[in-house]
Amino acid sequence: MIKPATILFFCLGLCVAGEVKLGKPLELKDPTPIAKINANPEAFVGKTVQVKGKVTDTCQMMGCWMNLADPSGGDPIRIKVKDGEIAFPKTAVGKIAIAEGAFAKLSLSKEQAIAQAKHEAEENGRKFDPSSITSAKTIYQINGTGAVILE
Repeated sequence: MIKPATILFFCLGLCVAGEVKLGKPLELKDPTPIAKINANPEAFVGKTVQVKGKVTDTCQMMGCWMNLADPSGGDPIRIKVKDGEIAFPKTAVGKIAIAEGAFAKLSLSKEQAIAQAKHEAEENGRKFDPSSITSAKTIYQINGTGAVILE
């Protein structure tokens, strides 16, 4: 049986002053606006970036990714982690998060894009129509190393 004091001690290591820290500590001092990255993604490929935004979606199976939206609007940016390294909580949706990692470009063939979209749909219990993918696809994402979800 787990004692309440054990649970409290465990939470204190992860939950500090209204925030949940995941993965490695953040190293950069200031976030880059998501809209700035999305406007010229090639300029950020291979660089470590930090972003801050509202969590719009998370992986519902293993918590291996989350999408953050810029407060000014526009497309969200995906933070992807290796399965099991960090688990973004489903409860993060609607909260503000800061995430950091290496910005990457993935070039997918049409077949790879279909497989990726199908996998994501299955993970999140959504329907998927393979005919909705008509060509190869380029994906930009942050390969996350750490994040803070603000409560």
